[in-house]
Amino acid sequence: MSDEQSIIPTWRIEQIILLIRGEKVMLDSDLAALYGVTTKALVQAVKRNISRFPEDFMFQLTPEEFADLRSQIVTSSSGEEWGGRRYAPYAFTEQGVAMLSSVLKSQRAIQVNIEIMRAFVRMRRMIASHEELARRLDELEARYDARFRFIFDALRKMMQPPATKHRRVGFQVESSEEGKTRSKGKR
Repeated sequence: MSDEQSIIPTWRIEQIILLIRGEKVMLDSDLAALYGVTTKALVQAVKRNISRFPEDFMFQLTPEEFADLRSQIVTSSSGEEWGGRRYAPYAFTEQGVAMLSSVLKSQRAIQVNIEIMRAFVRMRRMIASHEELARRLDELEARYDARFRFIFDALRKMMQPPATKHRRVGFQVESSEEGKTRSKGKR
């Protein structure tokens, strides 16, 4: 089944996979939306089958992680509850998402799980490809002398993931007063 024919496009799923505690995870609210159930119903189903979800399959975010996540994605109150979430979300690893298929037994849940597994596989392939590119860059750098070092340094900087915290939104304007730069826009 191609991405256009699938129940949910793989790119859409990839956008909601987060890196928390060094693990690629999906949050309970995002999974509930994909499955077409409420977050409360998803969490209740998991709690009824808690023995299927050890800590390496699912964990609850700490208050600090939740606060940091909220500030990064600028969330307001949840659509399900007045006043927002009253508890930190649960994060499901790839294995935890796979286990959800044994807890949520609808046809939609089965199809969504298949697409989520495909998204995780695609991300693993992209990471492996990135690692291969870095290895080849190291080989090239070893072969060429210092004249090209600035090129290799620039390539490495471009390969770094963008910083997600404290992003500046806006543009900079250079003022005529002694070349001073000031920011315009939000911080």
